[in-house]
Formats: sequence, C-alpha cells, structure tokens
Amino acid sequence: MNTAIITGASVGIGAAAARAFLADGYTVYNLSRRPCPVPGVNNITCDLSSAEAINNACDVLLDVVSKSDCVALIHNACQMRKDSTTQCDSDSLREVLETNLIAVNSLNQRLLTSFPPSSSVLYIGSTLSEKAVPGSFSYVISKHALLGMMRASCQDLMGSAIHTALICPGFTDTEMLRTHLGNDEEVMQSIASMNSFNRLVEPGEIAGFIVWAHNNPVINGSVLHANLGQKES
Repeated sequence: MNTAIITGASVGIGAAAARAFLADGYTVYNLSRRPCPVPGVNNITCDLSSAEAINNACDVLLDVVSKSDCVALIHNACQMRKDSTTQCDSDSLREVLETNLIAVNSLNQRLLTSFPPSSSVLYIGSTLSEKAVPGSFSYVISKHALLGMMRASCQDLMGSAIHTALICPGFTDTEMLRTHLGNDEEVMQSIASMNSFNRLVEPGEIAGFIVWAHNNPVINGSVLHANLGQKES
C-alpha cells in the first residue's frame, strides 16, 4: 500500500494534490479542520494549531504508516495574514508559526522514524521562501523558516532513503490567495501579469509537480520553484 498524508487538503493545492495521488493509486489522508471534497480521501479532522489534535491524528496515522510500502508526507497547510514589521504583535506571529512551522515539526517528530524507505517529506513553500513582499510579514518569515527546516531534514535523514524538497509555488489561484487579495479581480490580474504566461498558476499544476517530486528522489534537498517564470522586479 502506498500512502499520501496531506495537511490542508480541504481546498486549493492540497485538494488538487489529494486528487493527483488518488489517481496514482495512493491511499490518501487529509489532516485539516474541513474535509477534503475529493471522493475517496480519508479525512482526519485536525486543528493543526492544537498539539492534542496532532497527537490524536498521529495515533491513527502510525498504524497506517506501519502497513505502507511507501509514504508521501506533504506539509501543505498554512496561514497567510495581512501584517507587517510594525503591525504584527507577537501573539499573532506565534499563531501563524504554530500552524506553519510547529505543526510541521510535530508531525515529523511522531511519524518520520516509522517511514519505510522510498518515502518522501515534501514541504510546500512559496516564492516568498526566498524573497519578500510588503504586507505578508508572518507568512514570509514562516516560509523562509520552512526552507531551513527542509534543508536540516535532508541532512538528518541521510542514509534513510527518505528524500525531501521544498516546492515553491508562484501565485496560484487558490482560496487563500483570493482572500488575501480581497477577491479584487483587478489586483488578481495584476499579480497574474507578473509571469511569462500572464495568468495565475493552477492548483493542479502544482499537484502534478508534487507527485513528480515524490517519485524522484534525485531532487533530495532541492528548492523547486513552480511559478511560470516570474519577472524580475
């Protein structure tokens, strides 16, 4: 049995990844507060800001992992808030990091030592893992930190035949991006015009890239950008 565990597969890239792994014959588990709308996905209700909820989910998943020939762990869920260097109090920053980083670490700590060879740990970063824009302070911090976590994971997993990578989507047509931009179509089009194809990336395109990264351990430790060729500012 091949298994895919995806956080935040209720919408956007996560839901598209769930669909892609199902099409590849995987048993798919979604960890999120909302269920994944894709038929055939196993939903584990999990508030990723809650240590108790994560532990309960891992209790279920450890049994699944023990029966799996291969596991893809996709750290996809995240929060994206409008904030800035001068307008992001520490409590808000902690809340974002709890979901975007601490939950990732908690899942790794409980699950990775049980993974069979040929498994993968794929972190979903962002173009903003290596650069910044104004008004996304906590998101930028968390995505930069995720890059460091991936690189550290790669080194610590040496010899395990488990590979990792950071996949960095460009501006993708998701509920999260549209909410962040206030569902302003003019702003959306302006963002879309920042790449060579004058459109937003589709979630399915990123999903296909995630499956490819899982199936190709040669990319172990890599930062992989998927943004349609963004214009240099």
